[in-house]
Amino acid sequence: MKIILLQDYLRNGGTEHQTVLLANSFASAGHSVSLLTFRPGGILEGRISSNVTRQSLQLFDTCLDWFAPGLINQVIRRSPDIILCMGRMANCYGLHLVRKTRKLLPDLVVIATMRTGKKLPSLFRQSLRCVHHVVANSQAAKTTLVRDHSVPPEKVAVIYNSLVFPVQSPQQRNESLRSQHGATSSTKVLLNVAMFRPEKNQQELITLAAGLPADFDWQLWLAGDGPSRAACMSLAHHLGVTSRVKFLGFQSDPSTLYAAADLAVHASHSESLSNFLIEAQAHGLPAVACEAQGIAECFVPDITGVAIPHHQPEVFRAAILRFARSDPALRQQAREFARANFDATRRVAAYLDLFATLARDDSLPPSLSS
Repeated sequence: MKIILLQDYLRNGGTEHQTVLLANSFASAGHSVSLLTFRPGGILEGRISSNVTRQSLQLFDTCLDWFAPGLINQVIRRSPDIILCMGRMANCYGLHLVRKTRKLLPDLVVIATMRTGKKLPSLFRQSLRCVHHVVANSQAAKTTLVRDHSVPPEKVAVIYNSLVFPVQSPQQRNESLRSQHGATSSTKVLLNVAMFRPEKNQQELITLAAGLPADFDWQLWLAGDGPSRAACMSLAHHLGVTSRVKFLGFQSDPSTLYAAADLAVHASHSESLSNFLIEAQAHGLPAVACEAQGIAECFVPDITGVAIPHHQPEVFRAAILRFARSDPALRQQAREFARANFDATRRVAAYLDLFATLARDDSLPPSLSS
């Protein structure tokens, strides 16, 4: 098959990591794969396989995530069987792709994805009604599509995110890295890996940690970068916890952090399925997270993790105290759950099976743009 993956920019986000993984995997399976981005560059550009054709639509970076000049010409020139739209801005072009290519490429299948818990732009919502199929990355996301956006359930496939970073066999805790940050053997290291954006809500994690019992030895490690980082650092200073809150910056591979931590914590307002939480589970970390779309599907609820309603700080802190203990059996259960549900080989195969089914499905209507 000839496959195009469409993405706005290769920033260090969960969807972008999935885009690169899928592109590389599809190409490795013998398919002709093009990765089209609106903007050139991006921190993940170096991870694209040489077997993937990489093309940016903007001649230079305008910093406009929505600007996709020459998209239709590129699609027609490549004559793909499948277009997979990844990310909010890429999905906004679903309607445009179907309408502009239906005469010249009547067999083209355009697939949208639902990978966000944010409010959807109008063009995204319109595209959901006209594309041939939608892939949701959680059961909760599918429910949202059917309930809130009137997408027929038979038009939605649920394919979970894939584990991106290699998972090693269970190893002893990385005491060397812990000691670099002043954590002793008794310190409970709470870890969050996410871009510093307002919706990721690291500020709430800092406030929650600052209110933990005085006799609880903790550190909060925040890995990532972004526009909200400065405000979070200021908050940690204001609350007097700068010695306990560690800002670790961008991590190209956070696997070493998982090996050093005791507990994954997450307070995001907006998710569909958290890449951080599934990676943490795969490395044996139990999780305490605020409720959001798809969060409960990232762990075994109330066993390897728990989802707490927002604005219930004492309940969240009590869960931290409960899950922060070192329990080898719990850690093994988390590993087994994540590796069974988010294995990359199985997820990639599910996409390719869906593509093959849709590409030969004569029942697809010739035009879904009405």
